[in-house]
Amino acid sequence: MINIEANLNRVKNEIAQAAQVSGRKVTDIELIAVTKTHPTEIVREAVDVGQLVFGESKVQEARAKIPLLPSNIRWHLIGHLQKNKIRHALPLFEMIHSVDSLELAQAIDRIAHEDGLHPRILLEVNVAGEGSKFGFKTTTLRAELESLLLLPRLSIEGLMCIPPLAEEAETSRNYFVELRELRDALEQEFQVKLPHLSMGMTNDYSVAVEEGATLVRVGTAIFGERKRRNANL
Repeated sequence: MINIEANLNRVKNEIAQAAQVSGRKVTDIELIAVTKTHPTEIVREAVDVGQLVFGESKVQEARAKIPLLPSNIRWHLIGHLQKNKIRHALPLFEMIHSVDSLELAQAIDRIAHEDGLHPRILLEVNVAGEGSKFGFKTTTLRAELESLLLLPRLSIEGLMCIPPLAEEAETSRNYFVELRELRDALEQEFQVKLPHLSMGMTNDYSVAVEEGATLVRVGTAIFGERKRRNANL
């Protein structure tokens, strides 16, 4: 039997310890509990012990789940957003972490204008240059950031990354440093504030916090392993 409250407390304590190590305030870091493939009953358990910020990877799963849960929950989209799902996604999520191309950003901006919305977004960076992953290349992001910043409906609030899966958390540290340094350089070069860094998952969130994460996306450490039958959701 999974003890959601104990798992949440353990994750929050480890975040606090990592923040202390790096001289940061724990209040500057937000835990996003990732509920991908987990049923609403599990989410309610987390809500009952005070967790109100959750992440979903698939718009269709979120559309089915969110109406069944308390309205005070705050939802973040952390998975790839297909253009044909934008109109469904915008009313559901307070932030989209995974804007991975100028073309997608332009489509979000257009639909947001049509629907009278002002989405908060993060720009996903493919820090390792993996062919299997979405995200801006560093050089592409630098070349296109001015065009992104001109999109009037979008509030670009920072960067996101998903490093290569590794057994050791320390393996991810260089990628987190790279994302933070890229953010700092873009802020200086384009005279813009990008306050958020979404980085760190179950295997490496403590290292991510040490390197400047403001948003950590943790699922398995809280809710346990995802069901195999739902692996493609």
